[in-house]
Amino acid sequence: MTAELVEIPGYIAGTWAIDPAHSGVGFTIRHLMVSKVRGRFGTFEGTIVTGDDPLDSSVTATVDLSSIDTGNAQRDEHVRSADFLDVAKYPAMTYRSAGLRRDGDDYVLDGELTLRGLTRRIPLKLEVGGFGPDPFRQDDPFKGARAGFTATGEIDRLEFGVGDTTRIPGGNGLGLGQRVELVLEIEAVLQTE
Repeated sequence: MTAELVEIPGYIAGTWAIDPAHSGVGFTIRHLMVSKVRGRFGTFEGTIVTGDDPLDSSVTATVDLSSIDTGNAQRDEHVRSADFLDVAKYPAMTYRSAGLRRDGDDYVLDGELTLRGLTRRIPLKLEVGGFGPDPFRQDDPFKGARAGFTATGEIDRLEFGVGDTTRIPGGNGLGLGQRVELVLEIEAVLQTE
């Protein structure tokens, strides 16, 4: 196997802070096996370090679980309770990457997700949106430079002890899906100071 140079147009090596105003951490879960409920977390932070070789890059992120928003206040309170996320005991979810690799033409970010005190390996498919200067910072093109990424994956909520296993009458599946789809739309700002 030979090493392959990974080239990404406009790539900038450095340390980046996730910009929550231009990013989103969302999820989708099946409800009663007939529809899907979507939600998001409004408060999160993270750091991305892009290495000289893109495959040497890393990510750490923390999500404030109390910031969940599914569009229904009563449901959000229930999800915050000990029945699901147990936010009083476990206020945050964290992700720490363990490596970045090529998978054909795609990238996969391997890492560990910690939720409710349990840590599991969770790979995320990574799409690089691009790198570019902030057009409003004409004094220095690298000050405020932006990078964009989309990461998708899924977790098994039961592996983290989230929710129950109530079955739909007739045995046609769980009332709440076991798999939770994750979608992260991330914009990050180059740290130059």
